[in-house]
Amino acid sequence: MAHYDTKHGPALMKNVGNVKLGDRIEVPRADGTTAVFRIHEIEDVRKEAFPTKKVYGPTSTPELRLLTCGGDLENGHRTNNVILYAALTA
Repeated sequence: MAHYDTKHGPALMKNVGNVKLGDRIEVPRADGTTAVFRIHEIEDVRKEAFPTKKVYGPTSTPELRLLTCGGDLENGHRTNNVILYAALTA
């Protein structure tokens, strides 16, 4: 999980709105190789409707989930979560 923004301004996930289906995510491994994932789903949900089982439950293949906040500001907090679902391709 990474922040979209903070009280100090934009944060690591500030460009989440630019992410598209099929985008590539590269994750360096300890052995020096790189795991490559492709985004296959993007979900923007109200925090009270967070799909806990879908995000944290088991998968039949290696998957990556990236989470950040989204939506409007209410009482200093974002109302939604943006979830990126990605499958290992290499």
